[in-house]
Amino acid sequence: MRIGVPTETAPGERRVALVPDIVRKLVAAGHEVVVEPGAGAGAGIEDSGYEEAGATLGAGVWDTEAVVKVAPPSPEETQRLGQGSVLIGFLAPRTNAEGVEAIAATGATAFAMESIPRISRAQSMDALSSQATVSGYHAVVMAAEEMPRFFPMLMTAAGTIPPAQVLVLGAGVAGLQAIATARRLGAVVTAFDVRSAVKEQIQSLGAKFFEVEGLGDASGEGGYARELSPEEQETQRAALQVQIAKSDVVITTALIPGRPAPKLITEEAVRNMRRGSVIIDLAAEAGGNCEGTKAGEIVRTDNGVAIDGSLNLPSRMPEHASRLYARNIESLLELMSGEEGALQLDFEDEVIETACVARDGKVA
Repeated sequence: MRIGVPTETAPGERRVALVPDIVRKLVAAGHEVVVEPGAGAGAGIEDSGYEEAGATLGAGVWDTEAVVKVAPPSPEETQRLGQGSVLIGFLAPRTNAEGVEAIAATGATAFAMESIPRISRAQSMDALSSQATVSGYHAVVMAAEEMPRFFPMLMTAAGTIPPAQVLVLGAGVAGLQAIATARRLGAVVTAFDVRSAVKEQIQSLGAKFFEVEGLGDASGEGGYARELSPEEQETQRAALQVQIAKSDVVITTALIPGRPAPKLITEEAVRNMRRGSVIIDLAAEAGGNCEGTKAGEIVRTDNGVAIDGSLNLPSRMPEHASRLYARNIESLLELMSGEEGALQLDFEDEVIETACVARDGKVA
């Protein structure tokens, strides 16, 4: 199979779809990898690293059998696809219908990494989880940098500094990583999730599980939470408001696939936070979990609270984010490989069938 790795052109995107270590494995398995010169620059990877791994540097990445990307292709890039091309990447099928339709119109077959089913044998391909790990970690680092107070408790000759109080809303992959990172920095961490099954995971990381009285389990399909009723949402917001006011940092990660992010933090709750407190809203792209969130911006309220709606946090740590993503891509390519590494798409396979978003000129 000939695999192409183009340079990412989306604004601010510094990741790359394959790194030299994974290229080396693919080449050893009989594949040919073509990398566009400079494709790894944003992640700190020199062209020479790809050449040493066995890749060919060249501009013909879009003429290969399988093009692997991180961000959705631009309209110009989409036009470089053709009948028989295979495109793999984050394609945002739920929010980028026009883009997916354009890909389908080229006759290419496209696979969205965010559509990989969450089943045991597809864990190594789960790019949403690998990138959420990066987001959860970096959210805490951002909060620590923004907050004008220490995270750990410090006992000094000049007095004792109490530890920061951190609240994490949502205990998926990003939330759990945020909990673990905040704990490593010495904060006292409380976490909330509407899925009661994650209580043990939260407690195993040394955090307190915040329980809302009268709110039952709200687990949904695929390990995500279901959408709460208006009454449940009001009960949740009222209970959280008290805990939010006690917190120096709130990190929100609550998402419902295909729907706007639930509003967990009201404007009143933000007004009750003390000056210097920080909210990192990882759901900003889906509308945000906080009523004051603005996607891609840091909002500073009149009472001195910072609401950070920064987007694409994994791209801020491009080296390790690329390494994790490349492993996900490698696993999917292995599944697509037949004898002697030839491209073989088995649409009876659950992973292949579910991840496919465009095929035979139509949106799948």
